[in-house]
Amino acid sequence: MILINLLPHRAEKRRQRKRAFYLALGASALAGAVVVGLWSMWLQHLTGEQMARNDFLRQETAKLEAQIKDIASLRAEIENLKARQDAVEDLQINRNVPVYLLDELVRQTPEGIYLKSIRQADQVVTVSGVAQSNERVSELLRNVQNASRWLQQPELIEIRAVAPPVQRAGARVDTRRLYEFSMKVQVKLPGAAASAPVAAGSAAVRKST
Repeated sequence: MILINLLPHRAEKRRQRKRAFYLALGASALAGAVVVGLWSMWLQHLTGEQMARNDFLRQETAKLEAQIKDIASLRAEIENLKARQDAVEDLQINRNVPVYLLDELVRQTPEGIYLKSIRQADQVVTVSGVAQSNERVSELLRNVQNASRWLQQPELIEIRAVAPPVQRAGARVDTRRLYEFSMKVQVKLPGAAASAPVAAGSAAVRKST
């Protein structure tokens, strides 16, 4: 009977398997290290790009903030210019208000009324005069209320009968009763009326009876 000793052969197989295992383990570790290194490098690359984007956004934001400040200052300048323009236009209109006022009173005052005084305080004008009758005063109020471009809200303050003036010797005696009145009106400044030309030759403030 032949006996064969297999112990050295088996031990050699075990050593080979161990060597292969350690080699595979080392290769796996090396591959893992390479993968981790590549992933770290990729993450660093992405982080650098994101930081570059953030720097770009910060720069653009700073530029936009500067532009916004410039726009705000331009708007403030535009508002100041508009305010100055409005002030100049108001001054231009207010400079011509007395002329328009006198012209409008001449237009709206009916015959039979003599205006004695005209006083203006801001937008309120006080007019006093003498009329032949109450109807004349009523007509003046209606004209101002319905047909005037520059006057509005007429308000009668007072009206009273007065004795006729003393006649000179030899003159015909006029016994008609007269009425003194005073009224208030508001001055309005419509755009269309403000640009309308004043009628020529209308500087008088009274009409003959």
